[in-house]
Amino acid sequence: MKRLRILLASAVMLCNTAVMAQSAAVKNVAKSVFSLTTFRADGSLLASSHGVFVGNDGEAVSDLTPFRGAAKAVVIDQKGNKMEVTRMLGINDIYNVARFRVNGKTTPASMASSSLSTGAHAWLVGYAVKNPEITGTTVKSVETFMDKYAYYIFGMNAPDNAIACPFVNDNGEVIGILQVSNTTFDTHATDARFINSLTLNGLSLNNADIRQIGIPVAMPTDLTQAQVLLMMTGQSGDSLKYVAAIDDFCQLFPTQLDGYDARARLLIRQNRFDEAAKTMESAIKQAEKKDEGHYYYGKLIYDKLVNQPNPAYEKWTIDKAMEELNEAYTLSPQAHYRHLMAQITFSKKAYQEAYDMFMSLYQDKDYRNPELLYEAARCKQMLDAPATEVIALLDSAINTTDSLQIISAAPYFLARATAYEQVDSFRQAVFDYSRYEYLVQGRVNANFYYIREQAEVKGHLYQQALTDIARAIILAPEEATYIAEMASLQLRVNLVDQALLSAEQCTKVAPEYSDGYLLLGLAQIKKGRQAEGIANLQKAKELGNPQADGLIEKYSK
Repeated sequence: MKRLRILLASAVMLCNTAVMAQSAAVKNVAKSVFSLTTFRADGSLLASSHGVFVGNDGEAVSDLTPFRGAAKAVVIDQKGNKMEVTRMLGINDIYNVARFRVNGKTTPASMASSSLSTGAHAWLVGYAVKNPEITGTTVKSVETFMDKYAYYIFGMNAPDNAIACPFVNDNGEVIGILQVSNTTFDTHATDARFINSLTLNGLSLNNADIRQIGIPVAMPTDLTQAQVLLMMTGQSGDSLKYVAAIDDFCQLFPTQLDGYDARARLLIRQNRFDEAAKTMESAIKQAEKKDEGHYYYGKLIYDKLVNQPNPAYEKWTIDKAMEELNEAYTLSPQAHYRHLMAQITFSKKAYQEAYDMFMSLYQDKDYRNPELLYEAARCKQMLDAPATEVIALLDSAINTTDSLQIISAAPYFLARATAYEQVDSFRQAVFDYSRYEYLVQGRVNANFYYIREQAEVKGHLYQQALTDIARAIILAPEEATYIAEMASLQLRVNLVDQALLSAEQCTKVAPEYSDGYLLLGLAQIKKGRQAEGIANLQKAKELGNPQADGLIEKYSK
């Protein structure tokens, strides 16, 4: 009986050895395994790992951890070839995996089309330039996620030098990459099919991990998603990523104008105007719709003249912008082309003509929008039309703004507030200033509070005025005008002690500002400190204050 047990044990061992023997296909996977090294922005080493190529054109998968905070990454394949990671193709922070592309032709491993079951054999293929280690193991358990992908747990200790190396089945097909558990000694692997399915879209830049990675995101092949990604990359402030996004967009969508426009605007910010002009000329040649090409070019020139007039570029004039728009409108009479033509006409100070164009566009039911009324109101202001006419147009602009888009009406309220001041409707002006502040979510500067304070004083809203001038001082504590206004208002409402303190602060902030001494003198006189007050009025006179003489004469009697 004992002899029989020994023979049975030996048979089992021989059987297992036969099953666990490495096939040529398993060994061949080693050609697709690489080492991964990431670096910080200063060039210092960040992390190291491994991965496996899954495509011929540099597509690869690995773990996400080494990429967090990385400005650069390189891989070295089994032949010792070094390649740079050029684009992130997809990530998943839950399973801590990443998909990316390197700059070179690569030898991909085959992907398993189905999952392994519990108890099935698998192989861990390590990385080495010569004689990579291949370790047999058994699937301890399998969890299914997203209804079709496998999360494997293997009953083995993970080798220190094998993080993110691939697990393969007996046919040499990749089933997952090695991941160390944070809670057990088991080794885990996320389904390679899931990792290889990862993609990024236009909103991927909102992802916290993506924001930490300095390597550019690959451009989506869907045009709409690509346009969103291009826009968001431009807003990110990362010029290197933006240049990469522009290049990728132009390469993927050579007949679309967004990429050329983005490139030209970036060149303009760098004062490289000749290159920007050539970019837009090329865009017109490439564009499917030539009218759109001329429109984009005309708008680019107009925006440059309005937003970045200096340094000037002699080839780009307001007439050149209008020339491009006329060409666009001739090819296709679109309302938004005409709208920009009206804005250009306004910038040429042809206000009556611009007004007529804006109001004509407003008659187009398919294009009618409140902005046209707002722009018409601006024309009326420049033509010195009665304020009531301006207010009427702005009333219409506000009343026709969709309540769901009321934020867009913020400039209309601001303009109407100014118009109300012109007809001495100060309290109505204050209401519009307040509505504007609400719509822009409080993103206003010190000058806004000063302007509203002036309207509040004229409307006898003194407590509100005191609050607003205080806000202005908080935002601009070194601006003597605001401190002097505070002192003046405090004197007006008989807060003499506070006025005294404000005036003293004003003279400290701006020792050569005459209004500070004038107000300090008046406050001192109201407190019964006649001699000190006269002395400060005299100081204001010496600094050129025109009111000082009359006040000295009045209070010296």
